[in-house]
Amino acid sequence: MAEDNKPLLIKRYASRRLYNTETSDYVTLEDIAGFIRDGREVQIVDLKSGDDLTRQYLLQIIAEHESRGENILPVNVLTDLVRTYTNQAESMVPQFLQASFEMLRDGQSAMMENMTKASPMGQMPGFEMLQAQQEAFMKAMTQGLAGGWSGPAKEEAKPAEEGEDLDAIKQQLADLQDKLSKLGK
Repeated sequence: MAEDNKPLLIKRYASRRLYNTETSDYVTLEDIAGFIRDGREVQIVDLKSGDDLTRQYLLQIIAEHESRGENILPVNVLTDLVRTYTNQAESMVPQFLQASFEMLRDGQSAMMENMTKASPMGQMPGFEMLQAQQEAFMKAMTQGLAGGWSGPAKEEAKPAEEGEDLDAIKQQLADLQDKLSKLGK
């Protein structure tokens, strides 16, 4: 069990083949995606240089799923991500995305926990609050990505308005985190 806590080490050989060090066999990107879906953390390293290639391969897995029509990321979100890479002043985006996904994961966990208590979905304690939180979360996320971080759309805005929008989003996220932590109790 302790072994599950450390990342699954995948080594990339010079031939670009990926080798699972736990099972001593070669794996594909789809195999790696399966490990991740099963809850395993993975680390992919270049055998020769020792460079960590995990980020590169995770992005490749996402790109392959998106190209097969398994679209999760809306075009406007992808566009805003590209803009973020070109504007280094937007350094808070990674923290925002990480916090957003943590909240989403926590909310899903709380919802699944409540569903296993065999109560009907509509009568589930806190269901309406969870629904409201999800709506507020999505509103905050789409407002932030579409309005707060889109370069050309905000160039005409006053600097004070940008700060106020950011403060409002931060407050909404903090409120959602508080509500989610109360649901877990």
